[in-house]
Amino acid sequence: MGDTAKTVARKQLPLRPAGPDTVAALLDWYDRERRDLPWRAKRGRRTDAYRVWLSEIMLQQTTVKAVIPYYERFLRRWPTVDALAAADLDDVLSAWAGLGYYSRARNLHKCAQAVVAEHGGQFPRTEEGLASLPGIGPYTAAAIAAIAFGEPATPVDGNIERVVSRLFAFRQPLPGAKREIKRLAATLTPQRRAGDFAQAMMDLGATICSPRKPSCLMCPLQQDCHAHALGIEEQLPVKLVKPDRPVRYGIAFLALSEDGRVLLRKRPEAGLLGGMLEVPSTDWGDDWLPVDQALVAQPVRADWWSVPGVVSHTFTHFRLEVMVLRAIVEADSSLTFWASPDRCRWVARRDLGSAALPSVMRKVIAHALKEH
Repeated sequence: MGDTAKTVARKQLPLRPAGPDTVAALLDWYDRERRDLPWRAKRGRRTDAYRVWLSEIMLQQTTVKAVIPYYERFLRRWPTVDALAAADLDDVLSAWAGLGYYSRARNLHKCAQAVVAEHGGQFPRTEEGLASLPGIGPYTAAAIAAIAFGEPATPVDGNIERVVSRLFAFRQPLPGAKREIKRLAATLTPQRRAGDFAQAMMDLGATICSPRKPSCLMCPLQQDCHAHALGIEEQLPVKLVKPDRPVRYGIAFLALSEDGRVLLRKRPEAGLLGGMLEVPSTDWGDDWLPVDQALVAQPVRADWWSVPGVVSHTFTHFRLEVMVLRAIVEADSSLTFWASPDRCRWVARRDLGSAALPSVMRKVIAHALKEH
C-alpha cells in the first residue's frame, strides 16, 4: 500500500477528540509499562520532592541514561536537601563534572540553601512557590508540583511537546508555539493523578512517540491521534531550522610540574562554566591568535611547545576549537603565576578524576598528555 493509500485508510478510522478517555487510556498504559527509574516512587506512593527536584534539574538537556549514575552518586553523598545545602560548592561542582550546563549545579546548591533557610527544609507545594527558588523555571516548578505533591500542574518538556503536537495535529512551529502547546496539554491534565499523567506523557514520548519512526501500532493513544490519522506524525512537531553554530578559537596552556602535577585555574563564578576548573587559556575569540600574542596569557613563564592537533567541543550556542601548548616546569612552590594567580592551583594527575573539570577541559588534558 502506497503512502497516499495509507493516509486515506487512516482518515477512515474512527477518530475521537483527545479528552478524558485519552487520559484514562494513557494512565492504563502507564500502570502496565512505566519505566523503572531511580527517582520514581513505588506504585501508589508519592515521590519525595527532593528526589523529583534533583532528577528534574539533572535531566535538563541530558538523557536519562547519562543522568542515572550521577543521580545515584549525588543521592548517596547528599541524601537530603539539608545535606546538599551544607555541602561545599566546589564538591558539588566536582560531583557534577561531566553533566554539562554547570550553572545548573550552582543553582542547585543555591536552591538547596534557600529551601533550608527560607522554607524550613521543605519544598513549597505550589508552582508559584517553587518558581521563586533559584534555578527552578516554569517546567521544573510544574513537574515538582505535579509529581511530588499531586497538584494539577502541566509540565511540558520536549517529549510532551512532541506527543501533544501529534495528538492534536498542531502544526505551528517551535519554539513560538510553546505557549499554545502547553495550553493544549493543560486541557488533558487530570485533577487526580496529575503526576502519573505527566510521567506517562514523558514515557510515551521517550519510548513510543519518538522523534523518528514512532511506534504508532504500539501507542495507547493511536485512536485519538490526529497526526497519525492524517499520516503526518513524523512531520510533527514543526521546528524552525537553527542557524549554524559559530566557531570560537582559543589556545590552552598545559603546565606539568616535574613532580607530576597539572596547573589548573578556577574560572570566575559568573558566566560559562562558572566556578569550574580549567586549563588556563586565552580568551575564546573569532580567530586564532598568533602564538606570540597568545603568550601574554601564559600562566607561568616557560618554554611552550605546540601539541599536534586541535581539541573540538560543542556548546549549546557555539563550537570551540582549542590548540594546546605544553610545558614542563620546575616543582617550585615559589613559582610566579602570571595570569590570575589567586585562582591557580596545582593538582596531582592522580586527583584529576575527582576535580571539578568540565568535559572540554578533560579533553584538553587528555590531548596534551596522551603521549606522555
